[in-house]
Amino acid sequence: MIVAKNDPGQLSHFLLKKGFSRRAVNNCKNHGGMMLVNHHRRNGSYRLKEGDVVHFLMGQEPVNPWLKVSRRPLDIVEETADYLVINKPAGLLSIPSGFHAEDAVINRVLAYFEKQGVNPAYVKPHIVTRLDQDTSGLVLLGKNAIAHDRFSKLGKDAFIKKYHAIVHGNFAEGDLSGLIDKPLARVGDTVKREVNPKGQRALTEYRVLNQVPGASLVELRLLTGRTHQIRIHMASIGHVLYGDDLYGARDAFARQALNCFYLAFPNPFSGEEREIEIPDPGDMQGLWRQLKQEAGK
Repeated sequence: MIVAKNDPGQLSHFLLKKGFSRRAVNNCKNHGGMMLVNHHRRNGSYRLKEGDVVHFLMGQEPVNPWLKVSRRPLDIVEETADYLVINKPAGLLSIPSGFHAEDAVINRVLAYFEKQGVNPAYVKPHIVTRLDQDTSGLVLLGKNAIAHDRFSKLGKDAFIKKYHAIVHGNFAEGDLSGLIDKPLARVGDTVKREVNPKGQRALTEYRVLNQVPGASLVELRLLTGRTHQIRIHMASIGHVLYGDDLYGARDAFARQALNCFYLAFPNPFSGEEREIEIPDPGDMQGLWRQLKQEAGK
């Protein structure tokens, strides 16, 4: 990083302006990292001048002793020095939980890093955009705390996520696209959510791509990121997702028919706008083929 004329004079302020968090700066200071100015080690109070070249070498991240490594398959869609985009299969958690501690996206990424010979104290995956366990599709991870901080500072509006869903029922001619604006809230102490006027505002755009008698293929974009948002919003307008028994589906599909097929975001390190798109997984493609065959189309 090169110090410009109007950049802050103090090294720590310069780093904060460039998107590094106070936690990252403190971690660098206390856990073996280095802040270099013109290849000389400096502390945070060092006064910068125009043209100085700054390098930030992150400190070690604490290694979680209970976090297991999982060598099960990992589908990497895109990778840079700072982030990974993976295609998460349905049934896999983004982050391990007490009930599923041994296999999640994080566990599989740890195995990938281990295979590359990376020191886990310096490269540790952090989920930036997560998905429900039974939703498939694109997930973005920062490779370390600095990358995660830089992505977080972009704000949620910087990320565009689009989904395909297969839902029960057909849409009327005048309702083939629209905006669902219904607040959502937790139902008691359960994992379930509901439309509730006292809840948080939730906005979902939808567009019907195709229909057969009794079923529709829908593209959706989240304008807010509430838990189960697409699932509840679709159910609330009479179009519950196939496989979503939590919100009223009574069919044989093994999971909610929902896939995050599109992800767009700015790379906070290069400024480049990234757009990534993947096909829907085989189970959803198979379900739609079956529904078309049953309809005689």
